[in-house]
Amino acid sequence: MSTSSTITPDQLQEIMGSNRDLDLIDVRTPAEFQELHVKSARNVPLDKLDPNAIVKERNGSAEEPVYMICRSGSRGEMACQKFQKAGLSNAVNVVGGTMACEEAGLPVVRGRKVMSLERQVRIAAGSLVVIGTALGAFVHPGFLGIAAFVGAGLVFAGITDTCGMGMMLARMPWNQCSGNTSSCSTK
Repeated sequence: MSTSSTITPDQLQEIMGSNRDLDLIDVRTPAEFQELHVKSARNVPLDKLDPNAIVKERNGSAEEPVYMICRSGSRGEMACQKFQKAGLSNAVNVVGGTMACEEAGLPVVRGRKVMSLERQVRIAAGSLVVIGTALGAFVHPGFLGIAAFVGAGLVFAGITDTCGMGMMLARMPWNQCSGNTSSCSTK
């Protein structure tokens, strides 16, 4: 599969400055979005992203670009690939994601601080390795399989740039919006 179209934060800022309507979709978890997002973005988490529904609900033309953004660009690329698989070629990934947009001076909205999904994965994986190793050393050697399984999962995640543990943690209640969920999807 070919790589998706990309845009730099500076190019995005030019489009935002031209008063042109743009559809900027932040594909991170609602909690991540609530913490920090580009001002004109709306939140549609990657695991709930339906390209056909996005195109159907748009105000503009179905052919107009849909800009995908995440924290650093990886999930945005996955979102663009979802569009390509659905036969839609109008998805554009924002290179460097929200972090690069903030560095470039784009207007951002700050909310309450949350623990990043990446950090949650490191804590969970590290804890499982420590627990598996301790149980393997003191209870039964079979528990070393836990550490081996987590290690294999990390290698797989590194090679494929897809993290099963991250996807699972993204669905946890603490990574969802608290209270008024509409605050996660409004512009």
